[in-house]
Amino acid sequence: MTEITATMVKDLRDKTGAGMMDCKKALAEAAGDMEAAIDWLRKKGLSAAAKKAGRVAAEGLVAVAAGGTKAAMIEVNAETDFVARNESFQAFALQAAKIALDTGADTEVLKTKSYEGKGSVQETLTNLVATIGENMNIRRVANLSVPQGIVATYVHNALAPNLGKIGVLVALESSAEAGRLQELGKQLAMHIAAARPDALSIADVDPKAVTRERDVLTEQAKTSGKPDAVIAKMVEGRIRKYYEEVVLLEQVYVVDGETRVAQVVENAAKTLGVPIKIAGFARYQLGEGIEKTADDFAAEVAKMAS
Repeated sequence: MTEITATMVKDLRDKTGAGMMDCKKALAEAAGDMEAAIDWLRKKGLSAAAKKAGRVAAEGLVAVAAGGTKAAMIEVNAETDFVARNESFQAFALQAAKIALDTGADTEVLKTKSYEGKGSVQETLTNLVATIGENMNIRRVANLSVPQGIVATYVHNALAPNLGKIGVLVALESSAEAGRLQELGKQLAMHIAAARPDALSIADVDPKAVTRERDVLTEQAKTSGKPDAVIAKMVEGRIRKYYEEVVLLEQVYVVDGETRVAQVVENAAKTLGVPIKIAGFARYQLGEGIEKTADDFAAEVAKMAS
């Protein structure tokens, strides 16, 4: 039988807001599987979380760079927020993002590229670690390009130009004038920063995520005691709402609060007189999905003493 620790219960409570005993029972029912326990709580109506967002615990910077019909974005992590304000660290993040314009979305390839003729990107970062005295790493890279059009960039609450904790890339494929496309791209990027879509279109949504959501919604609907045919309609209606939450083109545009993003793009295309297509997007939030280990110093000392 899987041991359910106090730390596991606390982590589940932090993620769901459910009571401690409910969290303990959920973990027991799920044999310690955190994701399954979250689903169990949702099915019982004990957690209102629609999807789990990783606790942001890592520090560092998200950097963006654009050039012509392409743009790149990287996340560089460090141990403390203090390092994010270090000029040498900022300069490295910006230059590494510029180098990433020609490397694709492969972090390992980026690390091998030359950094201003002074060794590789990784060697430069290693030297920076030795100078500043903190562990650092390039965690991930995004790279978008279009044959014709622009890739807009946006950094929310920028610490410095093109540097911050949330970065967005939006690729717009079109023959429209670049300046007008940039205006649209910037607004769409701001929407993405706020609305956190998971997929561009319904077809792009992970089928496993839809199956999981449908399973949870079905269990919730069954508590109503309604006939199966009614429950099926209830679930389909809620799945449509799910798509409106996670799919960019189905989301309500945060700028006006009423128009769907797909219609916003269609309206812009009519205004400019040429087709416009969102070819892709990327959104990075610093440290998302990373959880720092919470060290219990007193427990560690007690363990050593025993």
